[in-house]
Amino acid sequence: MDTILHNLLIGFQEALTPMNILWVTLGGVLGTIIGMLPGLGPATGVAVLLPLTYTMGPTAALITMCGVYYGAMFGGSRSSILINTPGDGAAIAATFDGYPMTLNGRAEAALAISAIASFIGGMISVIFMIFLATPVAKFALKFGPAEYCLLMLAALSMTASMTKGNVIRGFISMFFGLAISTVGLDAQSGVARFTFGSMDLQSGIDFLTVIIAMYALGEVFKCFRDIKEGKKKMQTKFGKIWITKEDWKRTWLPILRSTPIGFVIGALPGAGGTMASLVAYNNEKQMSKDPDAFGKGEIIGLAAPEAANNAASVGALIPMMSLGIPGSGTTAVMMGALLMLGLQPGPLLFEKNPEIAWGLIASMVVGNIILAVINIPMAGALVRVLAIPPKILYPIVLGLAFIGTYAISNSVTDFYIMIIFGIIGYFMQKAKIDSSPMILAVIVGNTMEVSFRQALVLSNGSYSIFVGSPIAVVLLIATIACVLFPFIKTLPVFRKKAAA
Repeated sequence: MDTILHNLLIGFQEALTPMNILWVTLGGVLGTIIGMLPGLGPATGVAVLLPLTYTMGPTAALITMCGVYYGAMFGGSRSSILINTPGDGAAIAATFDGYPMTLNGRAEAALAISAIASFIGGMISVIFMIFLATPVAKFALKFGPAEYCLLMLAALSMTASMTKGNVIRGFISMFFGLAISTVGLDAQSGVARFTFGSMDLQSGIDFLTVIIAMYALGEVFKCFRDIKEGKKKMQTKFGKIWITKEDWKRTWLPILRSTPIGFVIGALPGAGGTMASLVAYNNEKQMSKDPDAFGKGEIIGLAAPEAANNAASVGALIPMMSLGIPGSGTTAVMMGALLMLGLQPGPLLFEKNPEIAWGLIASMVVGNIILAVINIPMAGALVRVLAIPPKILYPIVLGLAFIGTYAISNSVTDFYIMIIFGIIGYFMQKAKIDSSPMILAVIVGNTMEVSFRQALVLSNGSYSIFVGSPIAVVLLIATIACVLFPFIKTLPVFRKKAAA
């Protein structure tokens, strides 16, 4: 304990220098802006900063890149809440109840609880990182291909089983997403699948293109008739950017519950903030006494995933710093920057360069405070977006969607893919098929398939590997429980109807 406190003191001495405070502030502001723009996300922001790292010291470079990373987690939900357009994958869950809160006239409370939950989730996860980095990293190493496959299967099953309306429709949505994830070159054999001879489809369909299409274009298509008929009214009166005491009483416990979920999932290489936020959302929905309120502007449904995705961004740094294994796409870019600066991430980083490792950890405390101070006043300006007449606002949303899609891979083919999925999203809404299982399946489908096949190679084709460890058995039981739970829950209803 004394050693940890001593090292933390060294870290704060490094993080609180005027230049490092300036760098973390600039990184946080840049990350917030990048997070709000569809199609970019933290990995793009960190990649843009790479040329600047040559002129910085290692500590300043790492602090700035981390500021961009968790700044994007703060900013990603802003566009989700206001215009139903997620900035990146981790902000998907913010559309489920954040945008309905805006439609219900509670955009101010939605923006406030988003910043508050992000701040609390980030701060608590930094404390976890200080004391639990080594045990969590060792736990993450116990996950082999079979465990990763079952983890993703459990997350998919949980999301599909907790969808609004018919559970069968949730699983149809999930299987549709898994089918989309198979498009492109097979990662193991190199065989082209469902590309129809198109070179542009060989790299697959990017999940960000699907997200932008389903949410941004889907929302524009849905509102087109209302705009034409003048039913879509703009908001002209705005309240204080804060939450009520009742809101706080209802959200503080879900925030505390969701933070460790996000932290642990974030520490698993390849899992990421998207899975963390969706698992946290579904967990709260399952525990709620009124699960039907979710998706209609339930403030808990916004607070929980926001805490989880910020916690995941901190958790993702653990395998990179303590093991030298990137926990996400963003940390992979950061690790590349460290290697270019002559530093080797891993256990020796804490021994040979404690001022860098602990300076980064201390900077997260400083950065989260700065981001909370920046984001709450910024929300007061952002909420004025709702005062823009719909005939002007929605063309702007369309423009952002097309720019964000083109920025992903600079391919015009993605425009056609986006329009197709925008139309699909519109008809899924009309058919009351929840799109969240499909989105998660598109994101994790390819990784799950690769993990499944790697597990079978390791076991010489034996499926016993999927019950070969305690972690695998627990995940398999959780998956079966998620599938059966909705049907078991409805049995008493069927019995009453039969008796009647």
